[in-house]
Amino acid sequence: MSHADDRPVAIFLMGPTASGKTALACALADRFPVRLVSVDSALVYRGLDIGAAKPDAATLARWPHRLIDIRDPVQPYSAADFRADALAAMNDIAHEGGVPLLVGGTGLYFRALEHGLSDLPEADAGVRARLSAEAASVGWPALHQRLAGLDPPSAARIRPADAQRIQRALEVIELTGRRLSEQQGGGRGRLPWRILKLALLPAQRASLHAAIAARFEAMLRDGFLDEARRLLDTVGPNFDLPAMRAVGYRQAWPHLAGEIDRETFVQQAIFATRQLAKRQVTWLRSELDARVFAADHGSLADDAAKAVADFLPARIS
Repeated sequence: MSHADDRPVAIFLMGPTASGKTALACALADRFPVRLVSVDSALVYRGLDIGAAKPDAATLARWPHRLIDIRDPVQPYSAADFRADALAAMNDIAHEGGVPLLVGGTGLYFRALEHGLSDLPEADAGVRARLSAEAASVGWPALHQRLAGLDPPSAARIRPADAQRIQRALEVIELTGRRLSEQQGGGRGRLPWRILKLALLPAQRASLHAAIAARFEAMLRDGFLDEARRLLDTVGPNFDLPAMRAVGYRQAWPHLAGEIDRETFVQQAIFATRQLAKRQVTWLRSELDARVFAADHGSLADDAAKAVADFLPARIS
């Protein structure tokens, strides 16, 4: 005898940067009783507006997003923080009779929400300080090489210049005696919701690259560098903070310090954004249970709306 699936329902709308996720989320919110929840590691920070492509005030007034502007830039925000906040937001929305639509491109946050978190140790200030001092002496690529010997799967996933993740992987090995790759994934607390996953993927890489370049040029015209200066004045040169490491901002600091010219800064920022999009696309292709839509297709909104209509229970849609 089969039983009806009485789990609450939610929608994940995922895609690489500059693929049009926000516009599609707002279009779906006009058609269905969905409420939007941001899944973006930069949008949680107040003051990261232009450079993080935060929806503007008019958009947020018409289509409110939860989990935007909830932290000051000096406050770190983790995947565990996001999971707790997102679950609270989803439960509130469900109790109000709506359907949570989680929209964004931060794969780590989506994975933490859906699969739970591993029981990894808390950060250890002493271990981190020692690793940072060693990196200052020999460089992060050398520590990445060490990681490759200790935990090859983690090293393969982490770029040689990604100081934050190299440090964390080595820290976990030192504190637990076990590889980080052995301890990740499938942790406590799988999500007790029925999920529809929508993935926006560009049919042509060139069109995504063009959108990334055009959007960054628009950010510059809108005053991104002035925003970056204000952030630097507010936070100071604390470049290890997650907010200061966001793509675009991270490339702005050497330019504002006079170390690289404007053209080099623009090229580096656009390249870094492309690399981010490439990693996001790779992650999305691994989400085998996602419904994939061409981000640049003219019928995108109608096609996605049909998938949502077919998914939602009759009592909701």
